[in-house]
Amino acid sequence: MKFTRQDYILAGGQALLWITLWLIPPAIDFFIRFNPSSAFEVWKINTGFITPLAIVFTANFYVLVPYLLYRDRKMLFGLMNLLLITGANLWIFSPKADFPDEWRSGMYMVAFGAFFLHLLVVGCAVGFRYIVRWGDMQMRLKEERQKNAEAELAWLKNQLNPHFLFNTLNNISSLVQIDQDTAQESIGQLSDLLRYTLYESNHELVPVEGEIEFMNNYIELMRLRCNELATVEVDLQIPIKPMRIVPLLFISLIENAFKHGVNSRKSSFVRIRFKAEGDDLVFTCENSDHPKPDVNRSGSGIGLENLRRRLDLAYPGRYRYDQELRENSYFVQITLRDCL
Repeated sequence: MKFTRQDYILAGGQALLWITLWLIPPAIDFFIRFNPSSAFEVWKINTGFITPLAIVFTANFYVLVPYLLYRDRKMLFGLMNLLLITGANLWIFSPKADFPDEWRSGMYMVAFGAFFLHLLVVGCAVGFRYIVRWGDMQMRLKEERQKNAEAELAWLKNQLNPHFLFNTLNNISSLVQIDQDTAQESIGQLSDLLRYTLYESNHELVPVEGEIEFMNNYIELMRLRCNELATVEVDLQIPIKPMRIVPLLFISLIENAFKHGVNSRKSSFVRIRFKAEGDDLVFTCENSDHPKPDVNRSGSGIGLENLRRRLDLAYPGRYRYDQELRENSYFVQITLRDCL
């Protein structure tokens, strides 16, 4: 059986509790009366009372509650506690107990009180064990949610890769008919992008420098669909301090900026910026508003839905997504917090 840090803390806390209960009364008596012999008598009395209470608590916490009560064997649980409490009371009130003779008159009058005191200890053990069990369940639930989130992130990433490849190949296919030399160069760039998506993007987080290089290469491929009427402004700043980010996070936004913001017959623009602000990363993308008919929006919704879900899973409570349809443009800004 593997003991966790929680187990050691729990055991240490119980030990400290009982040691404190044993030591406080004689310590108080000693320092108040300055009489060691009196303190020793108090020590013996407290030991006679507290030791049975400790046994009842420990037996319930480690054995009776988890192996009987949790397994719905309530009758046996009650019977075992009845025997345990009866034995503890016999110990406390036995003739061999270390009580002064003058204390024994009337001691049996409080036998029922001691019995109910032990019942209270049983209740504390049950409650304490339920608290620990609840904590364990919450921990397992958190781990299960983490595993599910990681699995979904992997699925979303795998869904993104063929979507990205499909759109890039479409660009190069169109270019082959116009400029074969440029198309050949673009195929080389595509191989670099595929190498990144196949190997580097398998990591949960990647250095920002690598992601910036990937975005630059991807933007160069996206420029293939632009003519002299389109202006593309790119400012991707490498942070001064090392920072990490979820890979392939902004590809869908870049793709949509070119796909729906560039028109071969009208003046168009795409502005993409990326920078660090303290411990945060800020990505902004703005493009002229030239929406295509719905028939031409093949797959664009997949990427955006993918993006929002990945943000929810990878940066819960740590991101801000702002989008705005302005008079002649569409603007998106994503802020990722605490990316060190």
